[in-house]
Amino acid sequence: MDHLIVTVSAPDKPGVVEQLAACIADHGGNWLESRMSHMAGQFAGILRVSAPVDAHPPLRSALEGLSAKGIRVLFAEVLPESLPEWRPITMELVGNDRSGIVRDVTRVLTEQGVNLEHLVTSVEPAPMSSETLFRAHAELGLPMDLSLDVLQQRLETLADDLMVELHLPTDE
Repeated sequence: MDHLIVTVSAPDKPGVVEQLAACIADHGGNWLESRMSHMAGQFAGILRVSAPVDAHPPLRSALEGLSAKGIRVLFAEVLPESLPEWRPITMELVGNDRSGIVRDVTRVLTEQGVNLEHLVTSVEPAPMSSETLFRAHAELGLPMDLSLDVLQQRLETLADDLMVELHLPTDE
């Protein structure tokens, strides 16, 4: 067995996931894991599929054929996973929304050698004001030699109003 990484996008409507799942199953594939979401009338996702190597060409062709139904797919190269050299943490970040905030936060993370593994962002009205708040929840891989305090201080220097909470997983 070997894996395929598939990125999917389509106008959001009932049946998109079912069509993908049927196509994968009909071509000898097994749906292993996925992250999928609806946003602004669109459906998007990424999934990992296992299938025998000789089934890859027909499976890829069948998935690409879903474009006739408005489902677009892209394939990424599967890289061997190595053991992480970092410890997992979660980050909660809240601050006044502004252009470039994601760029600035991710630049600090990159400068500190932090791996961004999962990111969910949103904007919402601030309570009792007309301001817009930016919120981010992220799962990060922290280098073993980087302290939570140093990372938090670096992130909080981006803006006076930025509140950052970093947490180690509860099982540690």
